[in-house]
Amino acid sequence: MIYFFRQNRIGVFTFADVSAKCKNMGQERKKMPEPKRLEFRKTKDITYIAVFAVMIAICSWISIPAAVPFTLQTFAVFFAVGVLGGKRGTLAVLVYILLGAAGIPVFAGFSGGIGVLAGQTGGYIAGFLFSAFVMWGIEKIMGRKLPVQILSMTLGLLACYAVGTAWFMLVYARTVGTVGVGAVLGWCVIPFILPDAAKIVLACVLSRKLAPVLKNMEG
Repeated sequence: MIYFFRQNRIGVFTFADVSAKCKNMGQERKKMPEPKRLEFRKTKDITYIAVFAVMIAICSWISIPAAVPFTLQTFAVFFAVGVLGGKRGTLAVLVYILLGAAGIPVFAGFSGGIGVLAGQTGGYIAGFLFSAFVMWGIEKIMGRKLPVQILSMTLGLLACYAVGTAWFMLVYARTVGTVGVGAVLGWCVIPFILPDAAKIVLACVLSRKLAPVLKNMEG
């Protein structure tokens, strides 16, 4: 529910109102000539990808104080794919990682650069892309129903854990010494399981609210 002020009067409109307005916009788009519709679709896709790449960066800067502090990066990745769909969501994640690799401080702690990706925890950032690919693949095979979405996010999270843990062990072994998988899981995965599960729930709820609105706008 959203409140707005107009001519000293307070008005209220809901997601249903927004969705109805966007549906009308989508119907107007259908009346466009085909070349213009294609041009509009390309521009829209680029805009969505850029906006969600920025959103992932902003979420990476937000640190939630807890026994083990965590950011909202994982939530943003799930949310981007959940709203935009597999292809555009994956591209948004890729753009985010490329921006960080180029040195723009979009990673957690306002960091950036190849050094971050090559560091011990860089595999978990690269793992976001694997998460997106997993979600995209499951979406193409099984659709986007709620149980499927929860499954795809869960498997995507496990893919991120697997890539990140393997990379951590490799870098740690080369720079410090051999370390067991149990120790790495205790440092980098187990403390974040419950927060990440909460992020999956939040991403599912919010993406299923916003995705239909965007779909109506697209017509």
